[in-house]
Amino acid sequence: MNIANKLSIFRVVLIPFFLFFLLATPFRYSNWVAVFIFTVAAITDAIDGNLARKLGQITNLGKFLDPVADKLLVCSALIALIELEAIPAAAVIIIIAREFIVTFFRTIAASANVIIAADKFGKLKTIFQITMVIYLMIFLELFGFLAFLNLAFFNYLGTIIIWLTVSITAYSAFNYIYKNIQIFKGVH
Repeated sequence: MNIANKLSIFRVVLIPFFLFFLLATPFRYSNWVAVFIFTVAAITDAIDGNLARKLGQITNLGKFLDPVADKLLVCSALIALIELEAIPAAAVIIIIAREFIVTFFRTIAASANVIIAADKFGKLKTIFQITMVIYLMIFLELFGFLAFLNLAFFNYLGTIIIWLTVSITAYSAFNYIYKNIQIFKGVH
């Protein structure tokens, strides 16, 4: 259990606290606390992989744990944002479907003793998803404070960010499968 794996576990531990402040707390600044917790968790995502590479501590556990922690964090946030009416359910379904497909694919690969690490498009997808979640949470908070203003521009920008993120997410799935399709040929 190295420091990178501990950071991934810490990211998972933060999820209930994040959800509590985003959905369940009545005090005025709870959304900002949720944004802070989510941002800290997202930063650990960037740190754990870099630490593992820098310290030469890349493990099979880490290759599995890091993406699972990312998926749990982002999917939890997206489902909560549906409840808050900040994102269309269709966008979340596409994003979560991608995560299930890639996880299934990784499981098949693991059964053939092949561990597939995230590629650059998977990492780009994660960056866009995290950015989108943070934008939507901040927009929700600002909308509450600034409801008297015309925030149509920020609403349109949010829509663009959502569907751009969905497009990158879908592309990353197609790319992932295309690059690793030979695994299915070798598994019976």
